[in-house]
Amino acid sequence: MKQLVIFAFLVVLFEASAAANPYLLKPGEPPTKLRVATSAVTGGFVHFYSGLDYGIFEKYGLKCEHVYIRGQSPALAALANDQVQFNYGAADGSLPGLAAGVEAKFVASPLVKLPYVMVARKEIRRPEDLKGKSIGVTRPGDLSARLSRQVVRKFGLTTDEVTIHPIGGSQTERYQAMVGNVVQAILVTPPLDIRAKSDGFNIIYRLIDLEIPFIYSSLITNYKMLRERPEIVQRMVAALAETVYFVEKNPDKAKAAIAKAMRVKDEEALQSSYNVYAKEIVDRTMVVPGKSVSEAVDIARETGTLVRRKPEELYDNSFVNNLEKSGFLKELWGTENYRR
Repeated sequence: MKQLVIFAFLVVLFEASAAANPYLLKPGEPPTKLRVATSAVTGGFVHFYSGLDYGIFEKYGLKCEHVYIRGQSPALAALANDQVQFNYGAADGSLPGLAAGVEAKFVASPLVKLPYVMVARKEIRRPEDLKGKSIGVTRPGDLSARLSRQVVRKFGLTTDEVTIHPIGGSQTERYQAMVGNVVQAILVTPPLDIRAKSDGFNIIYRLIDLEIPFIYSSLITNYKMLRERPEIVQRMVAALAETVYFVEKNPDKAKAAIAKAMRVKDEEALQSSYNVYAKEIVDRTMVVPGKSVSEAVDIARETGTLVRRKPEELYDNSFVNNLEKSGFLKELWGTENYRR
């Protein structure tokens, strides 16, 4: 009788667990092979890196092959052609392509605030000191240029007083331009801010303080997956939600994942990345903010993108909404407020 009671208790416990997390790999079920592309190496992908390194995707029956594709436009082309099934990347580089007609949608956005900081040469100690100086950006109208202009305006300066200087290249290449005094300030994301600090440069502004609606790291999938394999998309979104929890609760493991991906060993740099990407700009619900998508589409149109799709056609929040409806998020976070 005692054994029967224990068995019944275990059955109830298993059924309750399965009900709260219906997305896990079932016993005897073969894993699904997927290719997931990124087009950058950044601490902002800590959740994706951790999911790969610590077997979280595999728990959900997803055997993910990480594919690096240089440039977000080629990555989106590979996604639309189903050469990869998911893309994990910054929304700013993806939304113009989707608005122009690339057959893909955002399905989850774990990071939704600005992680950028403005770093400047030693003689520039505050944003007001930028008067008569140059800020290096990638190209006219891109994110770095738009954000730089907003910083300039916030501190009562004009673009006649501060030059927005397009120099192209990656963040690291623009950093070298600042080192060589070609420009006097640039925008960077962690952990490059810590390198700047170590080199004697100044962090003069954290753009999170602008409080601009923004979408950073996001999960994108193609129309074929949405149409033919929605259950796999749902599992991928659930797995990503668990990585958000895992990264927050396991800082040392998360920092190790960043260190491995970026080949960075400096503890201060790793901690800076962790603080921003695991805490400051994370949204546990991963809901794609529609207002931010609309604003990004408007900007894309203004900068010359031929917009063929409405903003609401570029994302699908049904998968993240299902996580709440199923009780998954409540079970994952327990007594904590996952809507913080």
